[in-house]
Amino acid sequence: MESSRPDLAALGEVYPRYLNAVVLHGLATAQALGMGPTDLYAMGALALEGRLTSGELAVRTGLTTGATTRLIDRLEQRGLVRRVLDPEDRRRVLVEAVESDGVDLDAALSPARRNLEAIFASFDPDQIAVLADYFARAAPAFRAAVEEIRKGE
Repeated sequence: MESSRPDLAALGEVYPRYLNAVVLHGLATAQALGMGPTDLYAMGALALEGRLTSGELAVRTGLTTGATTRLIDRLEQRGLVRRVLDPEDRRRVLVEAVESDGVDLDAALSPARRNLEAIFASFDPDQIAVLADYFARAAPAFRAAVEEIRKGE
């Protein structure tokens, strides 16, 4: 009788290579844009989540509040973010991403997008649904793992 269990050993062999390539891509993208990986991550967080307080950005990046202030200063000096008053509580300052001619993130991500589009085009709709489900469930799993790691520090 044949087992219907997935071959987790096969995943264990290929998945670390995948993660390593994703991390390397992030590092190369940040370098191509002339910024550090944490700065690039912060820009991604702002792009995905919208305006954040510096405290919220500190939590997401794992930086101290002082280091986060310096990160925001660097991004602001490059014209990538601006500080704005919170319209609901004028005592709070929010950080928001702004369009910049100096950093073309789309161009930096273009090779990966092009290569991945070619791969995704080879999948049928059911396979794409499985990938979408994986990405949707894996992102919170990674965030939870980050929290576990940080609590252990």
